[in-house]
Amino acid sequence: MEDVLVRAISADGAVLACATIATGVAEEARARHGTLATATAALGRGLVAAAMLGSGLKGRQTVMLRVLGDGPLGPMIVESTANGALRGYVTNPKTDLPPTASRKLDVGGAVGRRGTFHVTRDLGLREPYQGSVPLVSGEIGEDLAAYLVSSEQVPSVVAVGVLIGPHQSVLASGGVLLQVMPGAPSSIPAYLEERARLLPAVTQMVTGGASPDEMLRQALGTLPVSVLERRPVRFACRCSAQKVAGVIAALGRGEAERLIREEGRVEVQCRFCGERYVLDSDDVEAIFASASEEPD
Repeated sequence: MEDVLVRAISADGAVLACATIATGVAEEARARHGTLATATAALGRGLVAAAMLGSGLKGRQTVMLRVLGDGPLGPMIVESTANGALRGYVTNPKTDLPPTASRKLDVGGAVGRRGTFHVTRDLGLREPYQGSVPLVSGEIGEDLAAYLVSSEQVPSVVAVGVLIGPHQSVLASGGVLLQVMPGAPSSIPAYLEERARLLPAVTQMVTGGASPDEMLRQALGTLPVSVLERRPVRFACRCSAQKVAGVIAALGRGEAERLIREEGRVEVQCRFCGERYVLDSDDVEAIFASASEEPD
């Protein structure tokens, strides 16, 4: 199944819903960052959460999710753009904990139960919208639901999941988000909670071949829905050689030349995607020569 996100609304306008499959996204993040199983599951869930939060973005709008827990994983930062580009990282990618008593990956233990869940929406206005809530469990899905209820006053049901294979690769990753719209009948929140209890695990649906449309039908039960949007999602970063050149220029000629003398090169690594940019003395000289030629 390809990586794709579907956004839909119930026929009566009471529920805004989206579902995504992002197995390839999570696997590429794992490969780029060298994450171990628990860290892979946490990062995969974070990327899915960001994809669903960003499902209504337009143009150059972005949403960034920062999960700052007290667990060994350290801070996690993930980002989504309006065109379905996802990127992110965890501070300690080699985090891998024993499974929980129910034999599931201990994402909550890796993230930590104390800390904050931050969301920054850059909608192209003068200032980005920022909100944060205390972590509920570190399991990402529960924390996203708590954020939406507390910070954005949107009662929500969230399910996210990542399945790791015996060789550390990602076998399935995806999520479902159901949001109660203003003016919805008072019975809708309880109905969605009941549907959530009946919903199979996200990874079970993905490995069973369910599409995002089918995941939404299972989640919404008897509520008919209309698809608003269908978009591919992918792991993609906005880093570039040009941006790295700007970083080197900001570093200053003296510091850049010192690194060339001592290390023989200047190396910059993007935290979001792991891409390495290696510059030699000629590259550094070209950067500062270009900067000196720019008009005042």
